[in-house]
Amino acid sequence: MTAVVFGSLPFPGQSGDRVVSKAVSAAIAALFKRTGKIEANLRAEPLAKLLQGSVDGFDFIGNGMLMYNGLRIEAMELYVQAVSLDFSAIFSGQVKLRQPTQASMRVVLTEEDLTTSFNTPFVVEKLQQLQYQEQPLYFQNTQMILNEDKSLRIKTQIRVGEASDPIEIDVTSYLQVEERRKLQFVNVTHQGDKDAIALGQALIDHVNNLLDLDKFALDGTQLRVDRVRVQNKQIIFYGIAQIDRFPQSKRR
Repeated sequence: MTAVVFGSLPFPGQSGDRVVSKAVSAAIAALFKRTGKIEANLRAEPLAKLLQGSVDGFDFIGNGMLMYNGLRIEAMELYVQAVSLDFSAIFSGQVKLRQPTQASMRVVLTEEDLTTSFNTPFVVEKLQQLQYQEQPLYFQNTQMILNEDKSLRIKTQIRVGEASDPIEIDVTSYLQVEERRKLQFVNVTHQGDKDAIALGQALIDHVNNLLDLDKFALDGTQLRVDRVRVQNKQIIFYGIAQIDRFPQSKRR
């Protein structure tokens, strides 16, 4: 029976787990504007369990993933021990969970990813929600630098209101996780004159209020971080992804 069902599907000559893996990989890729290599591997023993949507394990590995808001992820790994899928939805290009599931995750952001992200309209718009001395702020040339001592350096130029010349901001800090979902810049040091220091302090306070993972998670998911490592010009997050429902693709 299993052979008959899978033999009629659009991946002839492949085992059922590979058929479903390819379908899930395509559905995940559709969540992003652009991706590099993406691979999802499902395991089910016996294979007939797939017909009931039961999967013993699910591993996802992807890299070069560009989100629709412009944020880029160098690498993402998700490892699920067991999951129950709506099998009938797989081959219409959808992934539907019969019940919520949880996955361990590893997410890698490079220095370049961080710099690019802080210059996207999505993030710049959020930064410009900050008003300083009742004046709007205009950001340009923001740069994120990951130092060998595991600190992060933020350099940016901010024009306050109608001022013609921007203020140069140069801030160094360390990254800390609070409540498993809030990323915070701590132990902050500032460079520059008193105006640069005052504006830099206001900026860090504002950014710390923004960096709540619940504001950035894909629809139907919740991210919790247990550990952060800064090394080799990368930030690596280790934690848990709670997946209540599979996010919907934004592709048309």
